[in-house]
Amino acid sequence: MSTEPSRTALAARLRALHVPGDPLVLPNVWDCASARAVADAGFPAVATGSAAVAPALGYEDREGTPADEMLAAVARIARAVPVPVTADMERGYGMGAAELAERLAATGAVGCNLEDTDHRTGAPADAGEQAEYLAGLRAADPDLVINARTDRFVRGAGGPAERLADAADRMRAYLEAGADCVYPIGALDETAVRAVVEAVDGRPVNVLSWSGGPSPARLAELGVARISFGHQLHQLVQEYFTGLVAAVARGDSPFPKA
Repeated sequence: MSTEPSRTALAARLRALHVPGDPLVLPNVWDCASARAVADAGFPAVATGSAAVAPALGYEDREGTPADEMLAAVARIARAVPVPVTADMERGYGMGAAELAERLAATGAVGCNLEDTDHRTGAPADAGEQAEYLAGLRAADPDLVINARTDRFVRGAGGPAERLADAADRMRAYLEAGADCVYPIGALDETAVRAVVEAVDGRPVNVLSWSGGPSPARLAELGVARISFGHQLHQLVQEYFTGLVAAVARGDSPFPKA
């Protein structure tokens, strides 16, 4: 008899980690080696980041990766670690909600990140259509932990107040449609983070950690339930590797001096 936790158990474990004020911290990964490093460091879950996975596979972000290749990468990562995996699936790669739910479940992932940018136009997707898609995903897979990202802070017309108001409306609609957590990417400073947390009345909010923003400890104090890093760790690794390669090209040793 298998002692491996069921998909339902893994999903429940991931969902329970979203606690406002005691956030789930997710250093986003791009392959099996980075996923194992995160799990070995003691993090209770692993999250992929499309802007890191895509270049690792040889593609551009914003759904430049064929769906089959992205799903295969997610499946490899899910097999590589014993903790719950949540996958960045951009806007679904053109799949309907039921198909996405079925194919994502087949990878072993128990969560997903979905954004509301229409990559055909680069503009914000219709909020009602996005909420309907999320509702379909929830109906197709009750276990799936859905992180609904809104890009309204970074895309579309309007000043800061208008963007915040639209983002707040979208987040509430996405939660009503069945999302477990909302991710207002681009809400970076304390004022914006406080506003989005208040807008959803204590429901889980994911915030992107960045070098000029509030520390993870401060984000916890502001009531955030999930902290992610997007492609930034992958970018730092690539910059470091580029420096090592440059040293070799100069005829130098890339290894630290004893």
